[in-house]
Amino acid sequence: MIKRLDHFVLTVKNLQETINFYTCVLGMEEETFGSGRKALRFGNQKINLHEAGNEFDPKAKHPLPGSADLCFVSDETIDHIIGHLRKNNVSIEEGPVRRTGALGPIVSVYMRDPDQNLIEISQYL
Repeated sequence: MIKRLDHFVLTVKNLQETINFYTCVLGMEEETFGSGRKALRFGNQKINLHEAGNEFDPKAKHPLPGSADLCFVSDETIDHIIGHLRKNNVSIEEGPVRRTGALGPIVSVYMRDPDQNLIEISQYL
């Protein structure tokens, strides 16, 4: 019944700080839509952003910054990913470690975004 994920929403403390992290560090594209709403586009998906206290309805029952645990897949090698993160002064919390993704074995590194969401970047093996 479900084909793919289209978008999800992150509630954040500071829109611009979040946009800077996801565009500069993770290479996503900033998008403005609707009546000035912000999103981050990557591949065929996007992340809509809600600023804490100014969320759009309907919304999660208890929207909070820093409550997400997200895994993104990259075509880059894990060594390239680590080098890029270090170049951008992003602390790696864990990794590289082997995990299991939706399609099989992956190798991952973990970091935190500005709201302290756990971000996993993975390469399929």
